[in-house]
Amino acid sequence: MNAFKNDKQLYRKLLLIAVPMMVQNGISNFVNLLDNLMIGKVGTNALSGVAIANQLIFVFFLMIFGATAGVGIFTAQYHGKGDTQGIRYTFRYKIVSNVIIAALATVALAFSSRFLIHLFLLGEGNPADAAESLEIGVDYMRIILISLIPIGLTQAYAGTLKDLGRTKVPMIASLCAIVVNLIGNFILIYGYLGFPALGATGAAIATVISRFVELGILIVHTGKHPDLYPFISGAFSDFKIPKDLAFKFFRKALPLMANETLWSLGVTMINQCYSYRSLDSVAALNIESTIWNLMGVAFIAMGEAVGIVMGHKLGSGELSTAHDSAKKMRRFTVLCGIVFGILMIVVAPFFPLLYNTTDYIRNMATGFIMICGFTMPLIAFNHASYFIIRAGGNTIITVLFDSLYTWCIAVVAAFFMSHYTTLNVTLMFGIVQSLELLKCFVAFGMVRSNIWVKNIVK
Repeated sequence: MNAFKNDKQLYRKLLLIAVPMMVQNGISNFVNLLDNLMIGKVGTNALSGVAIANQLIFVFFLMIFGATAGVGIFTAQYHGKGDTQGIRYTFRYKIVSNVIIAALATVALAFSSRFLIHLFLLGEGNPADAAESLEIGVDYMRIILISLIPIGLTQAYAGTLKDLGRTKVPMIASLCAIVVNLIGNFILIYGYLGFPALGATGAAIATVISRFVELGILIVHTGKHPDLYPFISGAFSDFKIPKDLAFKFFRKALPLMANETLWSLGVTMINQCYSYRSLDSVAALNIESTIWNLMGVAFIAMGEAVGIVMGHKLGSGELSTAHDSAKKMRRFTVLCGIVFGILMIVVAPFFPLLYNTTDYIRNMATGFIMICGFTMPLIAFNHASYFIIRAGGNTIITVLFDSLYTWCIAVVAAFFMSHYTTLNVTLMFGIVQSLELLKCFVAFGMVRSNIWVKNIVK
């Protein structure tokens, strides 16, 4: 009876954290779906150009996520320990590091975006379409760069609140930004209410405005409620962090940031390999990733919630029950992957019909979606395992688990198949996705070993 009661409390805490993130991510990705459809109505070249630019922004976003999440390990454990000053130190560190990363990324992408986007347009296809996609992607990127620093600051605020288990406010801020983005897209892409029809450029402007709205809501709400968020009191009186503590944050955050960066670069490289074989795969992958992001919200939010709950447990000293709790929460995450994987398979033949593109691209996208549906439970298992391992501060191990696999197995396989075989893109995609099974065996062994069961804020 006690075991059942404990399990019920565990799942309740997990869902209280995960459900708001599911709602936030679900609505966000639904609006991304609408964005894609709106841009897709402009034409396939606009869809491809924006997709490539967003692939590069994806790398930046995961760099910020890695930097924030690395220090967030401490935030979650400080919360479990009840150490407000420790939380305040982590928040200051996130603000400084994220602004620096965002500023450097803005400069780097401002000078290199044309070259990087061009790398995705070297495959077989119409040169005129490639040239148009390039110009659209570059124009879109120039505007989106304005939002990078706001994204960094938003992640510092939202990441800290999530690490404390308070996921509702980031959800509300994100939903408000989504509404602004959706309305802005409708007006600026097609030219309503007296505005000119700006196409993909209009989508970029709407996105930038929405990022500032999201950040503003988080700053105002957190600042007005020091009773709910004690860490914010005096957070900006100075930016002092004890040197030994700053070094500990850096030592944990750097491997995680490196991992997220290397992993996202690996995914970008794999997509470039697909585009090398066929330019049409860029549009097809964009269609697939849109429905994948929508269907994957459950297991992705569950994985993050697992990491937060485990951080609280480890920080409060509940080491003896950590392994059993981790296994139960991972099983729940995989169940989400199975349910939504089946849904992906069911909608695969119909979803691409929403796009104004060729039958060939629609058929390719259908194949991609079905493959992702079959492999979603494997990815859910690995996703939950990653957050479990990370909760104990084993950031070096997460690099080996995530990035080493991506670059040494997935990237190598994609590069070899695209350059030295005649396999079609759909079969290449299926082989690369199925390699997640190898990662599952590694994940199982790592979690079972208990090398991650550590309290790092004693």
